[in-house]
Amino acid sequence: MRNRLLLLVPLALTVGALHAGPQSTKTVGPAASPDTLTTDQVMGMPKIDAHAHVEAMSADQREAFVRFLEKNDLRWLAIATGGMNRERLDERIDVSREMHLAEPKRVAWATSFHLTNWNDAGWAKSATQTIADGFERGAVAAKIWKDVGMVLKDPDGRYVMADDPRLDPVYEAVAAKGRTLVAHLGEPRNCWLPVDKMTVQSDRNYFSKNPQYHGFLHPEVPNYEKQIAARDAMLERHPKLRVVGCHLGSLEYDVDEVAKRLDRYPNLAVDLAARIVHFQVQPREKVRNFVIRYQDRLLYATDLAFGGGKDQSAGATEKALAGLEAAYRLDARWLATDDEVEVPRVKPGFKSRGLALPAEVLRKVYFENARKWYPGI
Repeated sequence: MRNRLLLLVPLALTVGALHAGPQSTKTVGPAASPDTLTTDQVMGMPKIDAHAHVEAMSADQREAFVRFLEKNDLRWLAIATGGMNRERLDERIDVSREMHLAEPKRVAWATSFHLTNWNDAGWAKSATQTIADGFERGAVAAKIWKDVGMVLKDPDGRYVMADDPRLDPVYEAVAAKGRTLVAHLGEPRNCWLPVDKMTVQSDRNYFSKNPQYHGFLHPEVPNYEKQIAARDAMLERHPKLRVVGCHLGSLEYDVDEVAKRLDRYPNLAVDLAARIVHFQVQPREKVRNFVIRYQDRLLYATDLAFGGGKDQSAGATEKALAGLEAAYRLDARWLATDDEVEVPRVKPGFKSRGLALPAEVLRKVYFENARKWYPGI
């Protein structure tokens, strides 16, 4: 969970920049053929954003937000993230759960577990109890965050990686309940490059503003390859654990690398949250063929969030929701049509031709796959 703006919170790769531009609200092109959809048709069909976040809302904000979800036939999976910050994680769990209880038809939620007490003798019992409490209160998944591998250390200074056997009780607790592990492990490969060598503007923006997570500046942090190897080892050791890898499984730079893992690990799917931009810098036909081939393993997601902020006025809320709608519309246009779309999240003036995916593929990616990989959503 990353950059925070008032009410509309672009996350993971500065989604505000990702979806900027007047082109995001305009549907272009002829009516769809029977096996394709227009932007408006995508906006009107049932959709699940399988990776989003909610903050505390006033009653008026909540009412406006729910109207927005209903208008766009949209359901959110609100994921609680906190990791090393106990107070923040507890707050996110409470807010996500309360939003689900208030609006069960429009908001599902995922819990997480604490890491601040990692070195305590009772950590495993505490972590699994937090997960169990979340499941009892309707959570469809539990999240593990990038603090594992990049921040969490043992007393001797060694980083704790995702395949550490001491994390097995967490994985086993999730699998035993038939729930899903939401896994944000590692970062985009750009994280370990200098800012000026990164391939997309959104990564340059994020790591410039969040140097604490910029691996290039912290050579003591296990490198990209070690992050991915640890995640892969965890998947290998827990074949009965259903896993959704956030952000294209941190393999965003090459769909061939994602494909290798999807072929190797049948218990793995990946979400697209804040990583469509990385599709847009790869060869179009290669990406399109990948999406069609793995149409049952990809979940539409944004990493957007809503709520919070000092200004909770009607005007600020309306502006934030307009930004959300523009973000969804731009994604729909690029995925559903072959329009040439301006993508400032790559760099100013960059354009990318949409994928024009078949209607059946869009319905899976936008809706059916989330229901399969997150039972109960």
